[in-house]
Amino acid sequence: MDRQSVVPGSAIKPLVGVGRVIFVGASTGGTEAVKTFLLGIPEDCPPILIVQHMPETFTGSFAARLNGLCKPKVIEAQGGEVLAPGNVYVSPGHSHMRVRKMGGAYVTELLKTPPVNRHRPSVDVLFDSAAEVVGRNAIGVILTGMGKDGANGLLRMRQAGARTFGQDEASCVVYGMPREAALIGAVEETASLGSLAQKVLAALGRSV
Repeated sequence: MDRQSVVPGSAIKPLVGVGRVIFVGASTGGTEAVKTFLLGIPEDCPPILIVQHMPETFTGSFAARLNGLCKPKVIEAQGGEVLAPGNVYVSPGHSHMRVRKMGGAYVTELLKTPPVNRHRPSVDVLFDSAAEVVGRNAIGVILTGMGKDGANGLLRMRQAGARTFGQDEASCVVYGMPREAALIGAVEETASLGSLAQKVLAALGRSV
């Protein structure tokens, strides 16, 4: 476990009154990492939004597999879903996924805009929306993966007041994205894959 110092900089004012939301990004090795993380999450969890770098032909079956294994309900996002506790939303492989505010709720939004960091969906797109829209009510988790997608978005989340967590090198298949995030000060706390769910629940003031 490695707790990093607070990132300096002006915080983005959060939108409040809608509740906590968890944001997860992963790439190489992420299918098993996401599964392991979600297996530690209870049925009545806050909404969870996930970007896993994966071709669009596989994201639906990936979500269905997770739904059969995990306590929360897991679906492939179609866009426009109102975020609800106990639900996990996996970005489809053909679109970026963002969160936006609509009335008194958060909803998913899908965008077929150009790739970011050579990826669509991009973790940075999701994390940037978390920083902008959810602010200090967000929790960010960056898991195993090649490259740096999600590092800058996680930094913006932390600067907005969110709690941020990164998978440690020993439990990563590829220590790329979490490493880049840690190097720029985006990761508040580093933990093994097996303990990340507990860390997130503790940040929510809960236990397994």
